[in-house]
Amino acid sequence: MTSLTPLRELPAANIFRQGDVFVLFGELFGRGYVNGLLDEARRAGMTILGITVGRRNEDHSLRALTPEEHAAAEANLGGRIINLPLMAGFDLDAPSGMPTPTDQLASFKLNNWQEAKLDWDQIEASRQVGVKRFKDTLAQVMSEIEAAVPKGANVFFAHTMAGGIPKTKVFLAIANRIYKGRGDRFLSSRALIDSDLGKMILMNFDEVTANTFAHLIEASAGLRERLAGEGGEVRYSAYGYHGTEILINGDYQWQTYTNYTQGYAKMRLESHAEAAWQQGVKATVFNCPEIRTNSSDIFVGVELSLFPLLHALKREGGGEWAEQQCQHCQSLLEEGTSLEEILKMIEDYNNDATIAKFRNYEAWPMDNNAELAEVMVGTSEAITKLHKDRKALITDHLSALVLEGTGPLMFHEVSAPHGPVLWLNHDIIAKQLARLHAG
Repeated sequence: MTSLTPLRELPAANIFRQGDVFVLFGELFGRGYVNGLLDEARRAGMTILGITVGRRNEDHSLRALTPEEHAAAEANLGGRIINLPLMAGFDLDAPSGMPTPTDQLASFKLNNWQEAKLDWDQIEASRQVGVKRFKDTLAQVMSEIEAAVPKGANVFFAHTMAGGIPKTKVFLAIANRIYKGRGDRFLSSRALIDSDLGKMILMNFDEVTANTFAHLIEASAGLRERLAGEGGEVRYSAYGYHGTEILINGDYQWQTYTNYTQGYAKMRLESHAEAAWQQGVKATVFNCPEIRTNSSDIFVGVELSLFPLLHALKREGGGEWAEQQCQHCQSLLEEGTSLEEILKMIEDYNNDATIAKFRNYEAWPMDNNAELAEVMVGTSEAITKLHKDRKALITDHLSALVLEGTGPLMFHEVSAPHGPVLWLNHDIIAKQLARLHAG
């Protein structure tokens, strides 16, 4: 278990300049955390390079982007994309003549998935095929990256790979019950983790979310060595999640969303950064706050910890600008509902005895239970209903603010990082936003 190491002071260092190279190690599909880093890289005049995970044909074989897809992806990134399919994970891999893990999961149904078994020898064979495929392609990708890096340049690798859920219909139904269910529709996350389905998913999470970071660091060793001799430096960042300190009863306290099934992979990600750091490699995992994204929306209640950011903005010097954020949030609520009422609901939620039991850092990630779901999902649904428009929520606005704050924090911190694993909590996010907007 990594020690809780929050970033407390605003970083100001910057080694990056015109002609240096920013490498997005993960495909850009929409608005997310990495956009803030990209904005900073462009501001510094860096060359932007990206990769693609490729696309699947109807027979599930992996291919590069078509010319049309490639052009669209480069326009979205605002830089060059190396068009070699760098898909991570092994759910659709297998030795010739052997079923893929996804093929094995085809027999898993709602009435049998907890008892259904996988052939673990075949799963391991598929994992080895997937890892070899990824590392072989990564070697080709790195060759192109090395050729694109000028002599003596600095390079920033931003790892964004995450995920690994296999494409099987039964999982969506299970996930809806684990992450959204209440009462008779509730299902314990432990039931999933103890099943063969869950064990296979956790393995795939490790390969996609965590081990790709280690592969990247290993594959770029030659580039690090070359640049070290030329006066350049290489930095690595990755996006983690391990709970966040937010204001509860006037103090910044660690809390988390439960159950965050990818937490196991995120801890493995941290361990890869720690191992690299011990070898003198400046690789840092930034554990970022909970936000709403397309991928996080399945986790009903994950957004509740965003509301106290409004208090943090005021405390950390946001001044008039912080008041404007509150006014905007008020405008999103239906007539007759005040922002103060919502914040009181969040205060009551954080002081609920059931919720307080899950603020246990050493036990992270904990399993959920029916009592937690009742309070968390219930509070989330109640607050959502008090908005004018379900597609324009307070937590959408607060998520955008968090994204805005993390970009410059990460970009400047990696120039002179304090350690391999750092938490970006609401205090430092609010300080950064105040510096940007309140002067």
